[in-house]
Amino acid sequence: MPVIECDPEEARARLEAAGIEVTDGNTEHERWRAEGGGATAVAYDGKVVVQGDGSARLEGLLREGGGRAHLYFDGASRGNPGPAAIGWVIVTAEGIVTEGNKRIGETTNNRAEYEGLIHALDVAEAYGFDEIDVRSDSELVVKQVRGEYNVDHPELRELRVRALERLREFDEWSLNHVPREINERADNLANEAFDHG
Repeated sequence: MPVIECDPEEARARLEAAGIEVTDGNTEHERWRAEGGGATAVAYDGKVVVQGDGSARLEGLLREGGGRAHLYFDGASRGNPGPAAIGWVIVTAEGIVTEGNKRIGETTNNRAEYEGLIHALDVAEAYGFDEIDVRSDSELVVKQVRGEYNVDHPELRELRVRALERLREFDEWSLNHVPREINERADNLANEAFDHG
């Protein structure tokens, strides 16, 4: 059960800015309560106690500065174009913060890779991280976003712009290509979405 020492009113403002509903406390000692992602945050004088599964998002929003995370993403299509899905994993020094996958309709493999990146960035922002190291086995997406490869296809150019806009919302970021085995969890999640999504 994490205990986060902070100014409860500043913490409340961060939660509300992120769209988390904050209600009055249940006792005279509780200043307020908030729920999100299956967890509950309860504020007392000088601290907030977070309980329950899925507490990472609330913790990230409550901690000042948000911290650094590593993002892994992947996109896959069965056929090119064909049914597509994405997978993502967000990791900190404490371990996996969150992971997931979803189907994204019919598209090409390259577009699915971009959608995986953009979605992983959205999740990282929702968790309150302000510094991210992004890793993928998609050399094309990594090198296009970093400006090392040209982007000829209009839809991919638009996705590149969206990805760069999302990256620039973080205080610091990096984007690197890694071998497929390093990105295995995100790759597996994207493929599992076809069977269970």
